[in-house]
Amino acid sequence: MPRHASDRAMMIRRLPPLLVLGLGLAALPGCSWFSNWDGKQSSLDAERKVAMNATVDQSPEGLYAAGVESLQARRYAPAADYFDQIERDHPYSTWATNAKLMSAYAEYQRNRYTEAIGALDRFIQLHPAHRDIAYAYYLRALSHYEQIADAQRDQRTTEQAMVALQDVVNRFPDTAYARDARLKIDLARDHLAGKEMNIGRFYQRQRLYAAAIGRFRRVVEEYQTTNHVPEALHRLTEIYLTLGLPEEAKKTAAVLGHNFPGNPWYQDSYALLVEGAQPAPEDRRSFVTRAWDWAF
Repeated sequence: MPRHASDRAMMIRRLPPLLVLGLGLAALPGCSWFSNWDGKQSSLDAERKVAMNATVDQSPEGLYAAGVESLQARRYAPAADYFDQIERDHPYSTWATNAKLMSAYAEYQRNRYTEAIGALDRFIQLHPAHRDIAYAYYLRALSHYEQIADAQRDQRTTEQAMVALQDVVNRFPDTAYARDARLKIDLARDHLAGKEMNIGRFYQRQRLYAAAIGRFRRVVEEYQTTNHVPEALHRLTEIYLTLGLPEEAKKTAAVLGHNFPGNPWYQDSYALLVEGAQPAPEDRRSFVTRAWDWAF
């Protein structure tokens, strides 16, 4: 799933100052971190690495400063290398712990989410009382969240993201990280509901009505806060009428009308049940909904 500029701008505000301070370094400047880095700069060849390292102070402070400078320049691959080198060459220095977290951040910016998650898991396990532990959990959740596929595809990554985001909410409920995590949980739930709707529509078109009913009911019962519920109720009304169950159709339409009285899906359901009533205009549905329909 593509990143949004607002997410990335917010993240720079959330980056703990401790991580980017040291030797008189100021906090890194705002949103320039978060532009997509040209893939041509994604790695340095061996000769260039040697040349760069020859000019870098090999003390932990010098390597950390070089890593921060690389982050500022959006050169995330060498930034990760510098922070990793601190861990390798100076594992007992005061800089090594922060370097672990900064390395994970650099990997996140490279879209290497598996590597970032692995590094963050190790950081969380080794430093559970670190002052920036909330940020570590948040960055791990973002690394899962960035991998959410569209609603047409397998949603295991969505479920993993929801678990990680909920972990942030549970552990750090009063933080800005938790507030953002709650918003992303809602978006993730909408993805899962969209997946159920896709499958339900497919079953309905294949006349596998029992399977379709199961999917639409799940949306109504488990994803009540998503915007897919009105359509799910309408689809149930359609299926009940097709199966010759007018009373079930009326009950379902009544629930739809009670909870979403002005919704176009209720207008459609009402038109199915009341002779002479007009359905909602065909183009009133969102582009995404119509695109899903065309997909099947």
